[in-house]
Amino acid sequence: MMPPILTLKDVYLTFGHQPLLRQVDLTVSASDRICLVGRNGSGKSTLLKIIAGQVEPDQGTRFLQPGTTLRYLPQEPDFSDFQTSLSYVEAGLEPGDDTYRARYLLEQLGLTGEENLSTMSGGESRRCALAAALAPAPDVLLLDEPTNHLDVSSIEWLEDQLGTLKTALIMISHDRQFLRSLSNTTLWIDRGEVRRLENGFGGFEAWRDEIFEQEETELHKLDRKIHRETHWLIHGVTARRKRNQRRLGDLHALRERKRTLRTPTGDVKFTVSEAGISGKRVIEVKGITKAYEDRVIVHSFSARILRGDRVGIVGPNGAGKTTLLNMLIGKTAPDKGSSYLGSAVELAALDQRRETLKPTEKLSDVLTGGRGDMVTVNGQQKHVIGYMKDFLFAPEQARTPVRDLSGGERGRLVLAEVLARPSNLLVLDEPTNDLDFETLDLLQEMLTEYPDTVLLVSHDRDFLDKVATSIIASEGAGHWLEYAGGYTDMVAQRRADIAASQSLGATGKKTNETSSAALASKLKMSYKDVYALEKLPGQIADLERKIADLHKTLADPDLFQQNPERYQKSVDALQAAETELTELENRWLELEMKREEADGV
Repeated sequence: MMPPILTLKDVYLTFGHQPLLRQVDLTVSASDRICLVGRNGSGKSTLLKIIAGQVEPDQGTRFLQPGTTLRYLPQEPDFSDFQTSLSYVEAGLEPGDDTYRARYLLEQLGLTGEENLSTMSGGESRRCALAAALAPAPDVLLLDEPTNHLDVSSIEWLEDQLGTLKTALIMISHDRQFLRSLSNTTLWIDRGEVRRLENGFGGFEAWRDEIFEQEETELHKLDRKIHRETHWLIHGVTARRKRNQRRLGDLHALRERKRTLRTPTGDVKFTVSEAGISGKRVIEVKGITKAYEDRVIVHSFSARILRGDRVGIVGPNGAGKTTLLNMLIGKTAPDKGSSYLGSAVELAALDQRRETLKPTEKLSDVLTGGRGDMVTVNGQQKHVIGYMKDFLFAPEQARTPVRDLSGGERGRLVLAEVLARPSNLLVLDEPTNDLDFETLDLLQEMLTEYPDTVLLVSHDRDFLDKVATSIIASEGAGHWLEYAGGYTDMVAQRRADIAASQSLGATGKKTNETSSAALASKLKMSYKDVYALEKLPGQIADLERKIADLHKTLADPDLFQQNPERYQKSVDALQAAETELTELENRWLELEMKREEADGV
C-alpha cells in the first residue's frame, strides 16, 4: 500500500466559544477522490483551507510529503495583482511546467487569455480560476464549489477533465451529480466531528440517515435513563449515604451529557405565501425574437405555459437564458412576435446575482422591508425573529449586515424574502447556489408541491430532474426548444431526435449505403460525413456504457489493495475511453452543426 501524501493529525479549531472542528484526523492517498460534505457553516471551506495550509489550526499537525504539489481553488479567488486571464494562470505554473497548457485550458473553457480580470463576469472568473488550478497538473487538487457560475456544458467538461487526471481530489460542491461522478470517498463534517465513508457520494445520504437514526435511539435511551434516575431520587428508598451520593452524581453527569449534546442542525421551514389562483394559461409567446446588434439571442420562439407547470431553462453562459426568462414574464419586450401574461398572475422573482441585497442592510430589515419587526407570511403576521429561525438564522444575527453573511446564508435570506411575497408564479434564477443538500432537498420538495407555476434557471442537473416538468434548452444561434420532463429526459430526447433525423431515407431492407447517399445528397454533405453522423450516436452510447462499468469497478474501495494491477488497468482503460468519448462527441458536434447549416435543414 502506498504511503499517504498528505495527513492531518488531531486538528482542533474554535470560533468564538463553539468548537468548529474537533480532533480531525485525515489521510489522503494519490488515488483518493474525496467529497467534503456538511451543512452550511459546518466548516467545510475552513477545513479545506487548513488542508491547503492557508489556515493554522488551534491544535494539531499537517504534513505534506516533500515534493508533492498542491493547488487550491477558493470560492472567491483574488485577481487583484494580475491584468489578464492568461497572466493569472501562468503565474501558478512552476519551472518546467508546460506553459502551453495554460492557454489550452483557457481556450477549452471558452476564454482567450486576453480577458481583463477586473471586468470578467462571475462565470468567466470561475473558468479562469479553474484553468489556474488545473494547469500545473498538481498531485493534490482542492476545489471549493468548482461548479458555481458554470453552465452545464462547462460542468460536464470539468467532470471529464477531472476524471482523466491522476490527481488526489478533495472537493466541495452542492452538485450531486458532479460528486457522484467523481468521488470514491466521503468526508462528512457534522457538529465539529469529521466522519469518513470509504464510498463515494452515491452512498452518503443513506449512511448519514442511518447514523441519525442511531443517535435518535441513543438519545431516547438517555432520556429514559434520566427519567428513571430522577424518579429514584424523588421516590427511592434511602440506603447508604455514600451509595446515594454516588448515584446522585451519576444523575448529574447524565443531565450534563444531555445538556452538552450537540444535536443535528434543524431544517429550513419553507412556507410559500400564495396569492389567488391565476388563470389556466399563465404565459404564451408566439414567434418572439430578440437580438442585440448582429447577435440573435432568441429567434422565433413559441411556447405555452399553463398553471402548475414547472419549466426549467438551460443553456451555456451567454446563450441568453435570463433574456428569455425576462421576455417570458414581460419584463423585456421582444423585437418581433407576441407575448401574453395570463390573468391574475402574481409574480415573485429571485435574481441570479442577488441584486436585491444591499451589503450594508441588516438581515431583519431585508425581511421586513425596514418597517417594524413583523413579517407577513401567507396572510399571517409573524415576528421577524421567528421567521429568521425558520431559515436557520440565530436571533443575534438580526442586526448582521448582509456583507457579513456566508454564501449559504445569503441564499437562504433571498429565498426567505422571496417566499414571503404573495405569488402564484415563482421565477427563480439559479436558486440552488451555495445551498447545502438538506436545504436543497426541502426546496425541491416545496417546489414539487407548489400548486402554481415555476420558471427556473439552473445548471444543477439533479435539481432539474427532480423539479422540472419540462425543459427549454438552447440549441444555438438563438434557437430554443422545449422538451418534456427533466434534464436527463431532455438529453435522451435530443439523442433520439438526432438518431431519427440520421435515419432519414432508410426503408425496409435498403442498405446503409443507399440511405446515407440519399441523405448526403439532401444535406449537401459528403457521403463519408453522413455515414459517420449515422454511426456516431451508437458508438458514443457504447463508450458511455463502458465508462459507467469502469467507474463501478473503480468505486470498489478495496480494489487498489487487493488487486493493484487490475486497478491500474481499469484506470488506464477509463482514461483512454474518456479521451475517445471526447473526440467522438466533438466529431458528432462538428457534423451536426454542418448538418444544421445545410440548405433546407
